[in-house]
Amino acid sequence: MKLAIVILNWNGRSFLEKFLPTLVARTPDWAQIIVADNASSDDSVSFLQEHYPSIRIILNEKNFGFAKGYNVALSQVDADYFCLLNSDIEVAEHWTEPVVALLDSQPEIAAVQPKIRSYHDKEYFEYAGAAGGFIDRYGYPFCRGRVFDTVETDHGQYDSPIDIFWATGAALFVRRSVYRELGGLDDDFFAHMEEIDLCWRIKNKGYRIVVEPKSVVFHVGGGTLPKNNSFKTFLNFRNNHFLLLKNLPRHRLLPTFFARLLLDNVAAFSFLLQKHTKDFCAVYKAHFAIIKNYKTFVSKRKGQPFAGYFDVWRTPILIEYHLKRRHFFDGNNFNKQ
Repeated sequence: MKLAIVILNWNGRSFLEKFLPTLVARTPDWAQIIVADNASSDDSVSFLQEHYPSIRIILNEKNFGFAKGYNVALSQVDADYFCLLNSDIEVAEHWTEPVVALLDSQPEIAAVQPKIRSYHDKEYFEYAGAAGGFIDRYGYPFCRGRVFDTVETDHGQYDSPIDIFWATGAALFVRRSVYRELGGLDDDFFAHMEEIDLCWRIKNKGYRIVVEPKSVVFHVGGGTLPKNNSFKTFLNFRNNHFLLLKNLPRHRLLPTFFARLLLDNVAAFSFLLQKHTKDFCAVYKAHFAIIKNYKTFVSKRKGQPFAGYFDVWRTPILIEYHLKRRHFFDGNNFNKQ
């Protein structure tokens, strides 16, 4: 099989009902749609069995989260390429063909993402991926089309396929061989930033990651954990440090972590001033989790070539965004290491 499109579902019957008809209609014969269910307590599985008997269902024994949920499911799938697709995605016409053509023609490319636009405001990019992801030297991710909370209108300014640092997990195409070579997503992340970690490891191995804007999907976003959820805050802060601890070269570890602890404190007290006390607490819970898991993540550094660090942006995005007021992506303003 050429392509397996795998949707990880947890209590997402409403999204399946809304978006599967378009996905089925716009998926070619050489691709298979699979739903991996993370032990949903709603009627997702019975809905699929009744209305989509041709769709393969993989039943995970419990809610493993995003990372392990996909790893368990994909261990049971055989295809040249995997597409990890969120359940809250509407796909455009011919969304698979340009991506697969790119992967077929350039074996050094290991992962590709489509252009991600907002489902609710389709002229805008969507927060989780936009037109391709990058990361700065302190671990802050941003995208062509989205820097922090500033999301751009798509008027064709990012319609060129380019190499990127990370591809969004909302619609991630990846070679099966590379996914398995690297052990897939890191289970310890549970959810959030696990795709950035995978992409960093892909780059460490010398493969390329590309955005293909000829492929377009529309993402609802926040379907499982809304943006103002304190557990999401915890995961984002914890996993961002996990990401750095695993993938930074040794000479950058101490200066980066010292700077990030200071910046995290600023973020925490900003939450407090806004009376978001749960988010304030989540930052420090994340720090305790980092201490608790420090040895585990140090052990994951063994054998890492750290080559991907040379594609990290040197310019701190916080300075560009907050001090220089550069709220829109401009590759000329952000220089690599």
